Amino acid sequence: MTQPEKPPATPPPDLLAERATSGDVLLLCFLTLLNVLNFVDRQLLASFANFIVPDLGLSNTEFGLLTGFAFIVFYAVMGLFMGALADRLHRPRLIAAGLALWSLLTAASGAARNFATLAVPRMLIGVGESALTPASMSLITDRFPSRLLGFAAGFYYMGVPIGVGCSLLVAGYLGPAIGWRNCFYLLGAVGLVLAVVLLFVKEVPRRGLATGTAPPRQSFGEMVRVTAKALRSSPALLYTIAGGVALHFVLGAAAFDQLWFVQERGFDRVFIAQASGWIGMVGGIMGNLFGGAGSDWFMRRFNQGRPMFLFWLGIVFAPVGFVYRLAPGGSFWFWLGLFLGFFQLGTFYGPTFSTVQELVPTRIRATVVAFYILMLNLVGLGIGITGGGIMVDALIARGVPEPYTKTLLTFTVISASAMVFFFLAGRSYHRDKERLEAEWASGRG
Repeated sequence: MTQPEKPPATPPPDLLAERATSGDVLLLCFLTLLNVLNFVDRQLLASFANFIVPDLGLSNTEFGLLTGFAFIVFYAVMGLFMGALADRLHRPRLIAAGLALWSLLTAASGAARNFATLAVPRMLIGVGESALTPASMSLITDRFPSRLLGFAAGFYYMGVPIGVGCSLLVAGYLGPAIGWRNCFYLLGAVGLVLAVVLLFVKEVPRRGLATGTAPPRQSFGEMVRVTAKALRSSPALLYTIAGGVALHFVLGAAAFDQLWFVQERGFDRVFIAQASGWIGMVGGIMGNLFGGAGSDWFMRRFNQGRPMFLFWLGIVFAPVGFVYRLAPGGSFWFWLGLFLGFFQLGTFYGPTFSTVQELVPTRIRATVVAFYILMLNLVGLGIGITGGGIMVDALIARGVPEPYTKTLLTFTVISASAMVFFFLAGRSYHRDKERLEAEWASGRG
């Protein structure tokens, strides 16, 4: 007696050849706008450092906690929960709920009078913001073919340089006019309006599932087990995550950049906020587009994983990063280093987030993105920001000259280890991807 034929498994994303439609591009632009708002909110505290620190009488350690663990612990840990929900629920509505929550708490931040009253809303803001990227990256992967995924992820993450740049411009232009508190109130109101718009955005079919099929109702325990298995079985995935974490050590310490500019490089606080805002926005946008499209081209041209693209970029940019931290303020090397720092940061997002999406099964994509974000923030940024604040205060207590410079240079050296991890990830990328595709074809993926 012959066995009935098994229906063919749905091919993995990279085997699908569909094109992105105008609706896909419109969704990508809207999600990018939300990511801009997300990073304006996240960065605004650091951008107003030279206003908020003296106004509230904060120490460097307290400021590091506010921009570090006070926000990051809730953001990163709740991100795992939100990622699991994004693999199970209506994603646009989940994002809308998170956006409404963080916008209300942003407005509450403007009413803070001391460390404690600012710490509470900054902690809880992380709960709302944690819903955005896991759900958004899952939506983007369902709408864009693999050959464009690096570009799409890089485009979405233009929200980082645009958001960071806008927050600095708000601090440099709008802050002196209406005060830092009113800037927080205004940002919260904008977020609430966009949350209402999100209620009219439709869910899209999930790739790997038949049209009209709901995502599998997995228990959280099962999702954790599948995620752990994916991490154990893919060295490229683990090395990519490790490289991102290493790179974020210096990004965390860079929360003290505005204080460094003013106190050790002699800039006026308004001028440098404006100048770094424009440079950061232009450099970051160029880096995001170059990193996303460039890594797609690199993978096709050299048949190597996108992380290897980041390895070669790191080799080129690392020397400039060291020179930048030692250069006098206003010198050619200072301005070049500032620009290339934002440019290199932009190149990171498209290659790593698309790699993470491609090396895991469909049913846990948002969960693994959430785990990646947890590691970037809790380990990378958390140690960088909080450790940076503690190190600066310790150096000041010992009377060490230029404590900000020495702290930032130390974290620059530590973050250079990212190149090793990206090299190892690039070497094992194709082997791990082929294994996943084989599992998919056999019905085990």
